[in-house]
Amino acid sequence: MMEILWFLLLSLLPGPGSGQGAYAPAQAQIMHAGQACVVKEDNMSERVYTIREGDTLVLQCLISGHPRPQVRWTKTAGSASEKFQETSIYNETLRIEKVQRMQGGRYYCKVENGVGVPAIKSIRVDVQSPPALKMSVNETLVVNPGDNVTMQCTLTGGDPPPKAVWSHSPNPMPPNSISKGGNLTIRQIRAEDSGFYNCTAINNVGNPAKKTVNLLVRSMRNLTYQITPDVIKESETIQLGQDLKLSCHVDAVPQDKVQYTWYKNQKVIKTSDRIVITKNDLELPPVTSSLEIIDLRFSDYGTYLCDASLPNLPLTLNSSEINISAETVPPSISVPRGQLVITVREGSTAELQCEVRGKPLPPVLWTRMDKEATFPNGEKLIETPDGKLRLENVTREMSGGYKCQTARYNGFNIRSREAAVQLNVQFAPVVEPKFQDLRLPMKRSVTLRCNMLKGSPVKVATAVWRFERSLLSVPPIEQQEFSEYKINSTRRETSGTYECTISNDVGSDSCVFQVTGRAYNPEFYYDTPNPIESFKQFKNYSYLIQWTQKEPGAVDPVLHYKLELKPPNMKGMNSFVVISRDSRKGFLYELRLTDLKIPQHYEVKITPHTVSGPGDSASRSIRYKEHGTCRFEDDKLCGFVQDKYDTFDWIRQSKVNQSLRRTANTGPVMDRSGKPEGFYMFIEASRPRRFGDKARLISPLYNITSRLPSLKTTYCVSFYYHMYGRHIGNLTVLLRLKNIVSQDIPLWSKKGDQGNKWQLENLQVNPTAPFQIVFECVIGKGVEGDMAIDDVTIRKGECLKRQIPPTKVAAPSSAARHPLSGFRLWLVSFLLFVLLR
Repeated sequence: MMEILWFLLLSLLPGPGSGQGAYAPAQAQIMHAGQACVVKEDNMSERVYTIREGDTLVLQCLISGHPRPQVRWTKTAGSASEKFQETSIYNETLRIEKVQRMQGGRYYCKVENGVGVPAIKSIRVDVQSPPALKMSVNETLVVNPGDNVTMQCTLTGGDPPPKAVWSHSPNPMPPNSISKGGNLTIRQIRAEDSGFYNCTAINNVGNPAKKTVNLLVRSMRNLTYQITPDVIKESETIQLGQDLKLSCHVDAVPQDKVQYTWYKNQKVIKTSDRIVITKNDLELPPVTSSLEIIDLRFSDYGTYLCDASLPNLPLTLNSSEINISAETVPPSISVPRGQLVITVREGSTAELQCEVRGKPLPPVLWTRMDKEATFPNGEKLIETPDGKLRLENVTREMSGGYKCQTARYNGFNIRSREAAVQLNVQFAPVVEPKFQDLRLPMKRSVTLRCNMLKGSPVKVATAVWRFERSLLSVPPIEQQEFSEYKINSTRRETSGTYECTISNDVGSDSCVFQVTGRAYNPEFYYDTPNPIESFKQFKNYSYLIQWTQKEPGAVDPVLHYKLELKPPNMKGMNSFVVISRDSRKGFLYELRLTDLKIPQHYEVKITPHTVSGPGDSASRSIRYKEHGTCRFEDDKLCGFVQDKYDTFDWIRQSKVNQSLRRTANTGPVMDRSGKPEGFYMFIEASRPRRFGDKARLISPLYNITSRLPSLKTTYCVSFYYHMYGRHIGNLTVLLRLKNIVSQDIPLWSKKGDQGNKWQLENLQVNPTAPFQIVFECVIGKGVEGDMAIDDVTIRKGECLKRQIPPTKVAAPSSAARHPLSGFRLWLVSFLLFVLLR
């Protein structure tokens, strides 16, 4: 009886495994690992594990249960028959090196321990393979122009199925081509359609598959010849008894298939001991045919001609006739009289000419003497048959020397004859200064000078000066590159706009001078976000305007400033006069504007006045602004800036955009509001940071309304900080006063781990000058030292006293949460009572 009661008692008490009994049925869950894998769920919510062919397949079966279950892996090929393979694997981890496509399918993990029903989990493995393809034509394909060409690219492998795409290099696909699937058809093919055609298959698995066809369209163009007198004797004329070589070349595709035929007096030439025909002369371009005549005789005089052809191409190109006789003379070239220098105006047409003589008459090649310069079409060489070069709409950049020379092809292969022509393009002048603002004290002399920077002709032909559009009397100038006008004494009557127009007989350009005694504009001092002192009970506020004078020494001293204050879009204006007390640069003026109505905004305009009258004004807006809290939700950081002279910067961060490699056990997870999208300012202590590195975040500049000690202005600086981690360094708050020399005063500092929570701190300050608040972090001795701040408020007035939170209600005792509660606890108590009797 006693043994039965003990057994009942033990069966009711909680066993191992989170409240389960001593025996628990087997459970399983399949996890995946390996390389280049993606896990998804298909339309049937089946788990699918995708892996690339050749990678390592690793599946792990996570098991639980008591006693420890046994594991058995089986696989099907994914067919409807669901037949198991004969081979089974007994291991928690299934690993297959260099997996192949046929090893894809559905894998089962079966676990059992003799308690309950065996657990079976499955996962489908899809093995992807890179693409493969083959081409229907050879790597080189030669066709005739006008043919219809079709190339077929057949996909032979790849999972997922790849897509074949055709491309052409170096040019885009021809407009007469049609690409559909793996087929590419080019109709009525042209010579310019030649090139490399690439068929590429991509399925984002492994490397793309690519096949290339070099498509050659038979063509011939640009047939040329040249005459080479006896090179050994360095002769430039044709003489009996010397050797002579005639050469013929054509640009063809394919070049190596060109066939040449030579004719003399319309009959095919037969070779002999004195007549030799070669095709690969080392001194000439490849595939050039040469006809060599050794020991020239009178009988060799005549008319020669060569033609070029390609097999399977119904086209033959013939050279022009080459007359070989005693009248054949080398070329000469010269520039006609009066044509050595050509002068034209910009935008007109220029014609350059060189005269060439000789028999045969060679073409003329034109180049620019400046080797870096090109012709308007971008080419560096232009050929003309008659020696005339015509240039339309010439520009100043086309000025310079041009060289003409005889071409060696279609003529004598001897030293080129050369000549040169100079082109001068005349253009209107370019002057400086275009505009100059001259501020001068009264009764000063000044000389205005208008300089001609460039132009053609380069000298000033005429210079006309005007004052306020009225002509001024200026002595005539000699040929020079500038013009001047002198003002003997600046007065109100001589203040205004002066204009000088310079001409060089081609065009004109003007300099403009603004000569005044007007003072420059004032420059506002601290443009702070909240320089206000409000009296809400009276519904008004005050504002301290501060300014300095820009370049006060440029003109006569400022006598006074006129301030105009008005609400925008409203009638009425208040005016104030501030007497100037000091003309030194940097002297600070200030005026306290009072009785401004809350929440009205105002426009303020400040104008300096000198003996010459009012100067340039400066305007700005005065905006009423309540003190708010900066939560760093805007990337402008509420006006906070990074210190340029610290070691590294603070980071604006939220849970959404934080690094996936963030250091564990340090730093906040979210901002103080607990929202994943909320931002806060953060410092990262991991590499490349080192011990002692500093980061400073500086607030906007806050002005103060009084500097008298008896009228101190109190501000409250409130913020939340987060300092959690084993290696937390220092977080310090500094008060930076903006006097003549900036001064940093420590206000508050914390060091070391302060707990994984946001904590509030209020600091009360009484600044005596415009000030900023600086948050400084110093890196500790390890990576678990991330710190953060959030919800920063800087407002005028004293800090509110913290209220002590009410005492929390005691949490329920552990006994109340014991798993043996209710009926089970009563039953155990009853059994113990029976045992103890």
